[in-house]
Amino acid sequence: MKPDVYLPANDRYDNGMQYARCGRSGVLLPRISLGFWHNFGSVDPYERSREITRFAFDHGITHFDLANNYGPVYGSAEETMGRLMDDTFAPYRDELFISTKAGYDMWPGPYGEWGSRKYLMASIDQSLKRMHLDYVDLFYSHRYDPVTPLDETLQALVDIVKAGKALYVGISRWPLEALKFADEYLRARDVPLLIFQDKLNMLDKEPMENGTLNYCHEHGIGFISFSPLAQGLLTDRYLNGIPQDSRMAKQHFLKSDMLTPELLEQLREWNKEAQANNETLAEKALAWILAQQGVTSVIVGASSVAQLEKNLRSVR
Repeated sequence: MKPDVYLPANDRYDNGMQYARCGRSGVLLPRISLGFWHNFGSVDPYERSREITRFAFDHGITHFDLANNYGPVYGSAEETMGRLMDDTFAPYRDELFISTKAGYDMWPGPYGEWGSRKYLMASIDQSLKRMHLDYVDLFYSHRYDPVTPLDETLQALVDIVKAGKALYVGISRWPLEALKFADEYLRARDVPLLIFQDKLNMLDKEPMENGTLNYCHEHGIGFISFSPLAQGLLTDRYLNGIPQDSRMAKQHFLKSDMLTPELLEQLREWNKEAQANNETLAEKALAWILAQQGVTSVIVGASSVAQLEKNLRSVR
């Protein structure tokens, strides 16, 4: 059988993707980044993962966002990334911006989660091994640890960069005061905070309301949004009820009681506005986030090439 040799599209940087500077760094990120939270684990077909990521790269998506426990099972999304490096992306490593994280539960026992130096140091080594990488471009503290001293967590991030295992560091979903401490601590040690990751969408504006987005913008820190479509609520999927094969029907990340009559009315109104502008509700939702001052990129998931293609229309 003839080997499957991947040759990326020659026009991958000239076919409509836009790039934004991440804070005051030298890094440009695509306005749409691809997240591996769902659809890239060991329970998912590898061929589909490869098809989606190749399509993404062919259309200018250079940033792949992972975490140590993405799957399921834990670690398997990173293992998928490792396979993708072997059969697709190794020749193009320097064109990719690959991020991963540690903070949530990953392995049993007291050293398998949160923000200790013990956990973070072990996790980055495991992640690099799974992804077949010498370094990641960005390593995050995935969540705020209220017990471990912040300087222990942050010094581990500094040392990971100094050891050459990551080029940049970020934090995800830390309280504003902890973000300020992290910004000052890291800047003083010549490893400035590159980016802050949090949930931001038309239904959840907390980073705008609590001052986080404004702080990042004023202090030269990038901001990247996850769950931009609110787990599918900000699409046309639930405008006429709850489909049997939907996340809400499975009561996993979305609960059926979230879809109140008031919310449904709001979603239908936004959908009418989107249609009037010849766009979908999802395109409207993504464009809304990208229009907010200080937002660098949004992380979208994709279970198919067709779904990713639709999301890309928000930056056309």
